[in-house]
Amino acid sequence: VQLQASGGGSVQAGGSLRLSCAASGDTFSRYDMAWFRQAPGKEREFVAAIRKNSIPYYSDSVKGRFTISRDNAKSTVYLQMGSLKPEDTAVYYCAASRSTILSTLQYFRSYGSWGQGTQVTVSS
Repeated sequence: VQLQASGGGSVQAGGSLRLSCAASGDTFSRYDMAWFRQAPGKEREFVAAIRKNSIPYYSDSVKGRFTISRDNAKSTVYLQMGSLKPEDTAVYYCAASRSTILSTLQYFRSYGSWGQGTQVTVSS
């Protein structure tokens, strides 16, 4: 499956952004989807995942502020980000896997397909 992320940009602290990731090339509903982010000089970090059954999972750092969702009819996964903080600044990547297990959802090696990344910058 090919992934195309969009929706990044610059926003002030406390603001909101919605990221989108459009999938093509395979049946989207067969995939578990996730968002990761990577800040300069840091490792890629798990943000959120949503499995084929639409159950969401979040990292502690974004729980209560971000919402992941999917629209199988549009082959798209979304990340609604609210109450943004400067520490949310990063390149955000969407990822897909045909099959994940709960204990490894947060590991980037669990995902075989990646989008190109979209920059999110939050200023204080």
